[in-house]
Amino acid sequence: MLLLYAQWPAAISRLTIGHIEETAATVRIRLGAVAVALPGPVAELALQQVSARRSHAVLAQTDSPWLFPGGQPGRPISARAMGERLRKLGIRLAEARSTALFQLATELPSAILARTLGIHISVAVKWQRAAAGDWAAYAADVSNRTRKAPAS
Repeated sequence: MLLLYAQWPAAISRLTIGHIEETAATVRIRLGAVAVALPGPVAELALQQVSARRSHAVLAQTDSPWLFPGGQPGRPISARAMGERLRKLGIRLAEARSTALFQLATELPSAILARTLGIHISVAVKWQRAAAGDWAAYAADVSNRTRKAPAS
């Protein structure tokens, strides 16, 4: 979530199984006002985490609503513990988030970026300006998706 969608460990630690939506065709995660589709391998990992989530203090599966249960029953993993796990994997938190935001800002208008990621609009606008994102390319892509195929 940090590498793809620029989510801080505090936001990741507060995710519940209700944030994951599975349909026949896709797996989505709701980080902001709208859910976003997860790419194949990440979707598989998300579903595995939903079905086999464990707290680090309990060896068995838990019935906790948290996607990443913490050591205390009924509580999520702490943001500090989540950040430490990511650092142990070699992920540099601030740099990874900045890279993800920069990339997303080149592809999406700031209003959609804010709604999708759950960030403030002013933050999204600043990132889009920094990335020099092209709204025209996004609008053209959306326009092409909504056109109906010609009748045969």
